[in-house]
Amino acid sequence: MPKNKDKKKVSESESSDSDSSVEEKPAPSKKAKTSNLEKDENGDYSWHLEKMKYAKVRTFQGKVYVDIREYYQSDGKMKPGKKGISLSVDQWRRIKELMPEIDEAIKEM
Repeated sequence: MPKNKDKKKVSESESSDSDSSVEEKPAPSKKAKTSNLEKDENGDYSWHLEKMKYAKVRTFQGKVYVDIREYYQSDGKMKPGKKGISLSVDQWRRIKELMPEIDEAIKEM
């Protein structure tokens, strides 16, 4: 009888291996669905974050910025509000480098 149990354990671990590979496959499609990438009326790349908050990649005076901002409606158009920040490409890259540390600080809070 112990031999059957061993075989059963092997088959369970094999099935769990195949189950984990099944779980990993849908993940990329979920990321694609949650992207929310759009191009706005100015041709800037735009991602909806929540409510009236957006992240956009835009140019201003010939320089590229990552703009994270709250918008408001006026005359039927979306307009950028004062609440937000525009990061240069170098600042954006620095934020990305710091993300693991920021995530760790969030966990500790």
